[in-house]
Amino acid sequence: MSQPRLLYANRYGDIVEHPRLLAAGRAGQLITDVEPEEWVPLPDGATLAWLPGTRPIGVDPRTGEMTALGDGCYAVGALLPQGYTRLLLPGYVRRKEEDVTLPLFGYTAVGWHRGRIMVAAHRTDDPAPWNPALVREVDVEQAVRRMLASHPGNRVFEHLSHCALTYGCMTAKNTFLGRYEGALPVSAACNAGCVGCISEQPEDAPFPSPQTRLTFRPTVDEMVDVMLTHIRSHPDAIISFGQGCEGEPSMRWPDIARAIRRVREETAEGYININTNAGLTRGIQAIVDAGLDLMRVSIISAIPEHYNAYYRPRGYTLDDVAASLRYAADHGVYTSINYLVFPGVTDREEEVEAMAEFLRRTGVRLVQMRNLNIDPDYYLARIPPQRGELIGMRGVMEALRSEVPGLEIGSYTHVPPAPLARRRGSL
Repeated sequence: MSQPRLLYANRYGDIVEHPRLLAAGRAGQLITDVEPEEWVPLPDGATLAWLPGTRPIGVDPRTGEMTALGDGCYAVGALLPQGYTRLLLPGYVRRKEEDVTLPLFGYTAVGWHRGRIMVAAHRTDDPAPWNPALVREVDVEQAVRRMLASHPGNRVFEHLSHCALTYGCMTAKNTFLGRYEGALPVSAACNAGCVGCISEQPEDAPFPSPQTRLTFRPTVDEMVDVMLTHIRSHPDAIISFGQGCEGEPSMRWPDIARAIRRVREETAEGYININTNAGLTRGIQAIVDAGLDLMRVSIISAIPEHYNAYYRPRGYTLDDVAASLRYAADHGVYTSINYLVFPGVTDREEEVEAMAEFLRRTGVRLVQMRNLNIDPDYYLARIPPQRGELIGMRGVMEALRSEVPGLEIGSYTHVPPAPLARRRGSL
């Protein structure tokens, strides 16, 4: 197809198509053309955002030169829903006269082609289960009222009602609607200080955290109540410890292990998952031994210097993360990584090689490609510089599939492809 034209925002916030320049993308600090096959129509559930403090860049179709727009023009990016992996950032440079750090969103290159908005993205999973447009707010509100009335005094449901109704969190909504993956936050404390943490930022951070962290310690009884309620809602329901509105769940491993054992004494249905940084290996081992079915580990790189620069771990190392994953895989848990991906970093040759080796030695079955929500320049200033060539985000997925036999690529937690006999057969 012919190349989409540049979209930008004017000083009034209107989205405007440039009459001549073509849309450009960005990989790390590199401004680049966008290949025709990298464009897809703006997905359902995506939104557009203008980027303050930026100057949009387009491609002159006559000369191929990159051209920055002047005053009163700002870059525009798309915020993608689950199921889509960003291939390129919007093409822009910083305005030297405006010192602005962008909010914690995953900005994607956009363009305008034949009457519709296009984005530089790849569909890596079925977007329907996580499409917010398919969930009516009136149904969520009614489900929240019913759940709070039928579980009076359970502070977890009360907390999640705010996440569902105010933040629009789909996992929280699922908890009330009895669908797919439901949320069970349990910990306010964390053993990492992630640069892009969405629930806690230091007072001097240049951007606020968009969510507030859990402020209480759910009891084992409250955990079991949430778990059984969700698991009994559907045979393949997933209930997950570890959410964006909390710290690291495995820091409460004794209570999580007790809760899992109590649930499995009553039912073999559903799947119990933990979303974790997996740094606390002793705790993860206890949770696995209690009857965990699924584990998703958040990771940004398999290179220690890069991992440490982003996660800022307290009292653990990347080797501890690998040990946790290996233990879980060896004990029948279906393991995946929550891979925080960023064009121009994730697709560096050294990053791909390190990640392929990490996946092979830990036995990970699924890579969930998750767009890193952060200001690009803020992130790039805090991680090691590029050493190898860039192979592109599609090249990352192709390389991992080739280098790690049997590996799945997706965007969110999946029910395992085969029954977990160890869990189901043990009751």
